[in-house]
Amino acid sequence: MHESKAREEICRVGKSLFDRGYVHACAGNISVRLDDGFLITPTDACLGFLDPAALPKLNHDGVHISGDRPSKTILLHRRIYRAARAFDANTACVIHTHSKACVALSLNGSAAAELLPALTPYFVMKVGHVPLIPYHRPGAQASADLVEAAITAYGQRCRPIRSVMLERLGPNVWHDTPAAAMATLEELEETAALWLACRLSADAPEPLTDPQIAELRDVFGARW
Repeated sequence: MHESKAREEICRVGKSLFDRGYVHACAGNISVRLDDGFLITPTDACLGFLDPAALPKLNHDGVHISGDRPSKTILLHRRIYRAARAFDANTACVIHTHSKACVALSLNGSAAAELLPALTPYFVMKVGHVPLIPYHRPGAQASADLVEAAITAYGQRCRPIRSVMLERLGPNVWHDTPAAAMATLEELEETAALWLACRLSADAPEPLTDPQIAELRDVFGARW
């Protein structure tokens, strides 16, 4: 994606997420990998009011070249790109939010390895496995290490992932364009909200069965 188009798309997606309540205040960030570096939203910026011309640009070593001060999460984003592109060479956008349903699920003290079971076919097809990463402070090196290791481990098992959940913080999702990454985030957050609602019922649903998931792999190429 050309840099000027990437700048416009970051701002368009940021406003869309903000207007629909997927992000709030100054929470969340978006980055795009370019041929000559990265664009990322500024530190402490509201995603609903971004200026394309002011977006920070960094080179591939993470050195700030131009624009406003970049979000500290560029460290994590760079590690995601490095790991994810080993299995999806077109990975070019990462979105992080503090989406309410996802964060709420991570607050229950569960020792589960993943945030959600295989609840719906579109969650399986569009999102896939979502490893739950134990809490570390925002921007911590340890968190980036765990995220990169999870991406690599799932990829090596022929189950490439598009998302991880940082406990108490929020999801990181990635795809080849900002629009595709946003769609992944939306499916993840809506499935999390559905699971929260179902768990309040005495008749909580069972996940899809192994044969049902196998059919989604065979017919639609799901990565589960």
